[in-house]
Amino acid sequence: MNESAPEIREVTLSPYRRFTRAEWARLRADTPLTLTVDDLTRLQSINDPISVEEVIAIYLPLSRLLALYVAATQGLFKATQRFLGAEDTGKMPYIIGIAGSVAVGKSTTARVLQALLSRWPNTPKVDLVTTDGFLLPNAVLEREGLMDKKGFPESYDQHALIRFLWQVKAGERNVKAPVYSHLTYDVVPDEYIAVDRPDILIFEGINVLLPSRPGKGGKDVSFVSDFFDFSIYLDATEEALQRWYVSRFMRLRQTAFRDPRSYFRKYADLSDQDAEETALGIWTRTNLRNLNENILPTRPRASLVLTKGITHRIEEVALRKL
Repeated sequence: MNESAPEIREVTLSPYRRFTRAEWARLRADTPLTLTVDDLTRLQSINDPISVEEVIAIYLPLSRLLALYVAATQGLFKATQRFLGAEDTGKMPYIIGIAGSVAVGKSTTARVLQALLSRWPNTPKVDLVTTDGFLLPNAVLEREGLMDKKGFPESYDQHALIRFLWQVKAGERNVKAPVYSHLTYDVVPDEYIAVDRPDILIFEGINVLLPSRPGKGGKDVSFVSDFFDFSIYLDATEEALQRWYVSRFMRLRQTAFRDPRSYFRKYADLSDQDAEETALGIWTRTNLRNLNENILPTRPRASLVLTKGITHRIEEVALRKL
C-alpha cells in the first residue's frame, strides 16, 4: 500500500519574536507610571508627539525589560569579578544604543527611556549622549567636500567615538563627550559634557549600529555597537519619514530658523512652496540616501525594533530572541 508523501510546510525563521501593540502593552504588569503629562511635554522633540498612553503601552514594558537585563548584567559582572579574584572596581555601565532615520523620533525615545530608567532602584544614574557631537566640524566637512553627506559614516570622527565608548565601558571617570549645536549646525569648540560612571548610558545616533570597515592586514577594528549591551532601532516607512521631516522643517522655519545665529536662517523667509521644495530636496539628496545606504541595512542588528505608524504611534515591537 502506497503512503502519501508527507506534507511539506514552509517555515519562516526569524531571530525576532514579534508583538502587536496590545500584546506588548500587557507585559507592563504592575510597573507604575512615574512621568506626568508635563514631563512628557518637556521630553518630546519638535513634531514628535508622545502621549501618556504611548508611554504606558510601549515604554513602561520596555523599561521593565531593560531593568531586568541591567540587573542580570550587573550580577554577572560581580560574579565574574569574584571568579577572577579581581579587585572590586565598582560597576560597569550598561550601554543602550538607539538607531534610526532622521526625523523618526530617536531623541524623544531616548529622553523618555532616560527618565523612566532613572526611576528604577538599581539604575538611578542614567546619562544620554548623542553622536552629533562626534561629527567632524563644518570646516573639515567643507574642506573634504562632505557637507552634503553630513550624517553619513564618513562625516564622523570614528576614532573619537570608539575612544569615548571604550573609556566609558572601562569605567573611567569623567569621560568627555563633545557638544553639538543644532542652532549653528556645528560642533561647539572646546565644550564638552562629562560622563562619570553612570549605571546606564544611552547612546543615540542614526548610524550607531553600522559595522566598521574591515581593518587592513588583519588589524582589529572595533564597531560602535561592540560596546552596546542592548540596542533599539526605530522604524517607519519612507513615506512617513519624509512627511515628518518636511513637517519639522516647515515648523522650524517659523521658530529656530528665525534666530540670527541659525545656520538655516536663509530658509526662514522662503515661501511655503519654496520651503517645502527645499525640504524635499534635502531629504532626497541626503537623508533618504543615507537611510537606504547606511541606516536601514543595520536594522537586523538591533536587539529591539519599534515600528511606527504614520501618526508616530508604535504599532509593532520585535524583540530579538535570546
